[in-house]
Amino acid sequence: MKFNYNDYPYPSTRRVIFGKNGMVATSSAYATSAGAKILLEGGNAIDAALATSISLPVVEPTGNGLGSDMFALIYFEGKLYGINASGRSPENISIERLREKGYDKMPSCGVNVINTPGFIGGFMKIYKDFATVGLDKIFESAISYAEEGFAVTPQIAKLWGESVDKYKKLNRSEFDEFFKTFTMNGRAPKAGEVFKCPDMAETLREIRDSKGESFYKGNLGQKIAKEVERLGGFLSLKDLKNYEARYVKPISTNYRGIDIWEIPPNGHGISVLMALNILSEMDLKDRNDPQTLHKIIEAIKLSLTDAKSYVADPEKMKIKIQELLSDEYADKRRSEIKDFAILPEPYKINSSDTVYFATADKYGNMVSMIQSNYAGFGSGIVVPGTGISLNNRIENFYFEGGLVNSLEGGKLPYHTIIPGFMTKDKEALGAFGIMGAFMQPQAHVQVLTNMIDFNLNPQAALDAPRIMWTEGKKIQVEADFDPKIIAELKNFGHNVEIVNDYKSMGRGQIILKKDDVYIGGTEKRTDSNIFSF
Repeated sequence: MKFNYNDYPYPSTRRVIFGKNGMVATSSAYATSAGAKILLEGGNAIDAALATSISLPVVEPTGNGLGSDMFALIYFEGKLYGINASGRSPENISIERLREKGYDKMPSCGVNVINTPGFIGGFMKIYKDFATVGLDKIFESAISYAEEGFAVTPQIAKLWGESVDKYKKLNRSEFDEFFKTFTMNGRAPKAGEVFKCPDMAETLREIRDSKGESFYKGNLGQKIAKEVERLGGFLSLKDLKNYEARYVKPISTNYRGIDIWEIPPNGHGISVLMALNILSEMDLKDRNDPQTLHKIIEAIKLSLTDAKSYVADPEKMKIKIQELLSDEYADKRRSEIKDFAILPEPYKINSSDTVYFATADKYGNMVSMIQSNYAGFGSGIVVPGTGISLNNRIENFYFEGGLVNSLEGGKLPYHTIIPGFMTKDKEALGAFGIMGAFMQPQAHVQVLTNMIDFNLNPQAALDAPRIMWTEGKKIQVEADFDPKIIAELKNFGHNVEIVNDYKSMGRGQIILKKDDVYIGGTEKRTDSNIFSF
């Protein structure tokens, strides 16, 4: 029998999942199992999230790595906390220095696009302040997957193959370590093949035993800095030593009686709140009404355009967050939505890969967490003998001076990864998130309106076909939309492209809380899995 593990010619239905004592929802059955194991052994939602988090660089290296960034919203003992674990640009990088290297636009991969990794620092800050079990338990599954191997899942195998093809075509020696570490004799592992990464297992032990100190100030940090220096890049040991994850105050808006929470800038979660504020005074009828979809598209288009103009390192922003979330802003932008597609100042949408997950426990604690290398394996630079893949987050800066998000040394970039959370009357209602770079806020808005306006359960809200605005009047719509709806969107003036590949449309998870029961939905667009008990 010769199976195609990414071919499903017959539609199937995922059911919403219920649980009383806890829940873990991730894009990987392995990561879900790591979190579930912790819950079953008496750990809390934060312990489970950490076990899930540290497993994902092993089992989904196509979307994140030990050199990633991470954001989290943590609902713990009745209070919501925000963690921003994104890193700053290297101190000695600049547009001028990239020009000296021959670039006339921002590079997308290679040693010159590596930002200071924040993931491990954020992970250890969360562990220190919230965890109830030891690091040995939290790291156990991740080390086992790396050392003993895991059977690669279908969607990950597909993404892995795309990355291998990409680096082969570029044919640059700086990617040699990627091929040594993350391929099987030069090719990507196929679905169902067992992949091992013993180097990463040893690195995980070192991170565990040093409580992250080795990554920033010790042996691992020196290895990272040495490799970047050897390849002629910018990230230095000083950049690593100066890194510190930070708590941030989550921002919110009330949408039809429910408080929606996001991480503040430098993340672009604020664009979700801006779009919801625009939509809040609009009549959204049936989701299958093309006029309703048109309004949602236009609100997303306006909020994202403004976010790209104003959101950056909060120390560099020229407009206050409160202004972007004000009634005056929403009223003005709402008035610009007509019965035809408008043309705001366009910008190009980039695709990317990320991992999102959510956890919950019997005590009512919940975690919404996301981590990413930005695009696939990130920069493609892997530190020899460690299994550490380094991000390409520098690509998110502008290669033009004088703008709030222009590339400068020691600066936080406009950031795409955004965990979401919902509360009602100051009580936790649920964690949600959808991965996928500039699709993330668009998917947040669509999934939220699916649940709040159209009463779709969490699974149906994720399953519903999605739309992505790309630039100008261009939108991509998934092929499972009714052809009549697509035709009407064209009549509204949208330039419609129908897509059959789910890759760019985001991959999400939802855990809601109703009374003493959790309700979970998991993404049909990837190898998702939910554990509940």
